[in-house]
Amino acid sequence: MDLEALKIDRSATKRSPRRKNRWLGLLWLALPLIGLFLFRGPLGRALDRATLPEVETTRVELSHPADVGAVQGVSANGYVVASRRAALSADTPGRIVELNVVEGTAVKAGDVVARLFSEEYAAALALADGNLAAAEAGVERAQAELEAAGADLEALRVGVASARARLASVEADLTLATVEFERVKELRASDVSTQRELDRARATIDRAQAQVHDFASQIEGAKAQLASGEARQHVAQTALAQARAQVVVARAAREQARATLSKTEVRAPFDGVVVLKDAEVGEVVSPNVAGGSTARGSVATLVDFASLEVQVDLPEANLNAARPGAPAQVFLDAFPGTPYAGRVSRIWPTANRTKATVEVRVSFDAPDGRLRPDMGVRVVFLPAEAADGAAEVPAEGEELEPTVLVDEASVVRRGGQDGVFVLEGDTVKFQRVELGARKGGQLVIRFGLVGGERIVLEPPATLNDGDRVQVGSG
Repeated sequence: MDLEALKIDRSATKRSPRRKNRWLGLLWLALPLIGLFLFRGPLGRALDRATLPEVETTRVELSHPADVGAVQGVSANGYVVASRRAALSADTPGRIVELNVVEGTAVKAGDVVARLFSEEYAAALALADGNLAAAEAGVERAQAELEAAGADLEALRVGVASARARLASVEADLTLATVEFERVKELRASDVSTQRELDRARATIDRAQAQVHDFASQIEGAKAQLASGEARQHVAQTALAQARAQVVVARAAREQARATLSKTEVRAPFDGVVVLKDAEVGEVVSPNVAGGSTARGSVATLVDFASLEVQVDLPEANLNAARPGAPAQVFLDAFPGTPYAGRVSRIWPTANRTKATVEVRVSFDAPDGRLRPDMGVRVVFLPAEAADGAAEVPAEGEELEPTVLVDEASVVRRGGQDGVFVLEGDTVKFQRVELGARKGGQLVIRFGLVGGERIVLEPPATLNDGDRVQVGSG
C-alpha cells in the first residue's frame, strides 16, 4: 500500500490573509444594520416619545336619559315595588293536591289558587250537616207537638167555659125552683095549694140541685184537664226551645266544620298576578314553618300590579328635594328612553343610620304593562317650578334618546368651530360638534359624536387635525 497517498495536504486548506480580512470588514459593517432592524420598534417608540406630544384621553359617555333630568332636579336610584304583595299560604298544614297557578297567572279576589288534602274535613262537614238536619227535624216535631197541645188546650178552655155557662143556667133554674117551692109552701100552709103541687116543687128543686152538682163536677174535671193541657203546652214549649238550641249548636258545628274545610283552600285575597310559585303538588305546606322542617311556608306569591310604586333610598343631604305630592320623573333601566310621570307619595318617618338615607316612595301617575316588581329605576325629583310648568320636563311616554356627554376640558375651538380631537390609532382627528347644556363639568353634545369615542382631554393649543400623538400612561 502506498502510505504517501493517505497523507493530508494541509497546504491546500490555507487561505490568503487578504481574503480573510475582507470578510471581517463586511461583518462589522452589517452588525449595525442588523441591530437597527432588530430594535426598530423600541427605537421608533423612543423616537416618538422624544418628538410626539403626549396627551391624556377620555371616553365619550352615552348618558342615561335620567341624567338629563338630573340637571334640573335631584336624582337617585331605586326599585319598582308593590305596596300590596302577599305570600299565599293555607291556614292549616296539609299536602297540596291541586295547584291552579304558575308564574304570570292573573287571578281575581276569591279565586282558588290551591287545595290541600281535605277528605277528613269534608267528612266532618257531612256529619255536621247531618246533625243539623236532625236538629232541625227535632224543631219541627217540637213545633208540631206545641201546636197540638195549644189546640187541645183551646178546646179544653172552650169546654170549661161551656160547662160554666150550663152551670150558671141550672143555678138560675135552682133559684127559680126554690122561689117556686117557697111560694107553693106558703100556699099549702093556707090550704090554697095541694100537697102534690108542693111535692112537685120540691122535686124541681132536687133536680135543679142535682144538675148544679153535676155541672160543678164537670167544671172541676174540665179544670183538671185544662191544667194538664197547660202543663203539656209548657213541656212542648220547653222541648221546642231545647230543639232550637240544638239547631244553634248544630249550625255552629256545621259552620266550624265548613270553616275548617275552607282552610284547605288557598284563595287570592285581592286581584293580582302570581310572580312566584313556591310549592308543587304533593308537597306539604304549613303556616308556621319551624327550623329544620321540610314543609313549605307558602304556595305562591301574589302581587297587585295596580299598586306598583318606586322605592328610593334618598341620601339625607338631598331629602329637601322630596316633598309629599312633589312631581318626579321615573326612568326604567329596561326602557331608559321612556320617562314615567310620578309623585312623591310617602316619606318614611325614620332614617337609616347605617346608610344615611331616608326611604321615599313615588307613585306612578299612569302605570302600564311594562312595569315589573324589582325593576331597577332612576328617579329625578323635579324642582318646584316643574309643577308650575316653568321648567322643561319630558312628557310621559315621550321617547328620549340617550345623551352624549363629554368632559368640558376636551372641547376646543378651531377655525371658529367647536370640536374635539378624536383618537384613531396614534393620530387625532378634529371632529366638529354642536354643544348643548352644561352639567357639572360636562357638556351635552347634540351633534358630532355618538358615544364611545376616545377623545383628547385638554388638547394643547398646537395640536392640529391629523397630528400623531402619544397617549400618556396616566
